[in-house]
Amino acid sequence: MQKILNIAVRYLLPLALTVLLVTYMFKKVNFSEMWDLIKHGVDYWWIILAMVISVFSHVFRAARWRLQLDALGIRPPFMALCCSIFGCYALNLVFPRLGEVWRCTYIASSEKASFTSVLGSMIGDRLADTLMVLLLLLLCLVVAAPALEAFMTKYPVGRDLVALIGEWWFWAAIVGGVILVWVLLRVFRDTKVVEKLKGMALNMWEGFSVVARMKGRWQFLILTLCIWGCYFTQLYVAFYAFGFTRALCHEPGLAAGLTPCLVAFVLSSIGMAIPSNGGLGPWNLAVMFGLAIYGISDAEGTAFSMLQWSGQTVMLIILGIYTMVYISLRKKETKSAAPTSRSF
Repeated sequence: MQKILNIAVRYLLPLALTVLLVTYMFKKVNFSEMWDLIKHGVDYWWIILAMVISVFSHVFRAARWRLQLDALGIRPPFMALCCSIFGCYALNLVFPRLGEVWRCTYIASSEKASFTSVLGSMIGDRLADTLMVLLLLLLCLVVAAPALEAFMTKYPVGRDLVALIGEWWFWAAIVGGVILVWVLLRVFRDTKVVEKLKGMALNMWEGFSVVARMKGRWQFLILTLCIWGCYFTQLYVAFYAFGFTRALCHEPGLAAGLTPCLVAFVLSSIGMAIPSNGGLGPWNLAVMFGLAIYGISDAEGTAFSMLQWSGQTVMLIILGIYTMVYISLRKKETKSAAPTSRSF
């Protein structure tokens, strides 16, 4: 029963969320208007360019992960690392979060390394991304403050949220909740649940602390900026694919469209934290919300987000197929070549 419940939570819940959010998204728009925009109002060369840029983000991520693994004494071929990243994201299209497990399993098994060590490095990789999202969120709140405030105060829900954040008891409740969790962890510190949580926290810390100890710290930082620079750039170039987003790039006061792109980018990055099939649903709605702040209609926002998501998905499928071919060829070479060969 427990196993069935775990499977349901891990795979069926994300699928249900994806279906629910996509249904909600399409209920908000005029489908024929959206489809007309996709058929007649798109310069597809910009979408193709965004797809190409996405490949570089995966390569940079593989290079960054190599630094972490090297600090642990694990040195797989660079192409194997690239394919582990390609396969990870391709697999997440079907089974959310399973890609990360496969990525670690593949490298650990192919290099005869400790799965726990590889997993710890992957957790450090994800924590670095979380930190980047938080920093970008702070930048977004500063750069796009006037537009965000105007949008929030325009709607009753937004006004209520702004008022709530300004209440002293709201912050007191958060502090009280943190203290309560700390007390409960202290009181029940000898229980299996708390022991498991402590073990997970230690593994996460170990994976992240490797970054502080390893030799290539500055390289890690530069590669992190390259990864997120690619993410941002692929969304920004997609702005030029549609007339309505291209207009934002020429509107005064929006920094050549960089400000609305930053808002959509940060919101979509946060949306990716919601488990779904390849981000379908949460990512699209987050982009739509970000564009709506700057006057883009639901139909236009849906057309933009669906086409951009579809382009990235097609590229991931291509990379996933390439990964399967690479792994198959590498297995054949491993069987026929000498044990010391690492050239492929």
